[in-house]
Amino acid sequence: MAWIVLLVAGALEIVWSLALKHADGLSRLWPSVLGIGVAMVSLAMLSVALKDLPVGTAYAVWVGIGTVGVAVAGMLVLGEPVTWPRLVFLALIVAGVAGLKLVES
Repeated sequence: MAWIVLLVAGALEIVWSLALKHADGLSRLWPSVLGIGVAMVSLAMLSVALKDLPVGTAYAVWVGIGTVGVAVAGMLVLGEPVTWPRLVFLALIVAGVAGLKLVES
């Protein structure tokens, strides 16, 4: 159950990051409220998952999902450049997070 909570918390990282992008430096009310609110929920869910998971692995997964998810969303939705170096380094993040999970087991 802790892994499911952690995966949802990681997915919420993507939501709040994109909301804050649309908040334009917190100058737009509703995207700001959404971004800050979802960030708080994501952090609370990480905290719940940490009851049963090692902090290093859980944090790496949480941040990794957010990092890779936001970068991919930026490329697909926001028109950010898709370059082979970006894709390689995102793959390295995924490999690092997966490696942590494997060595933990």
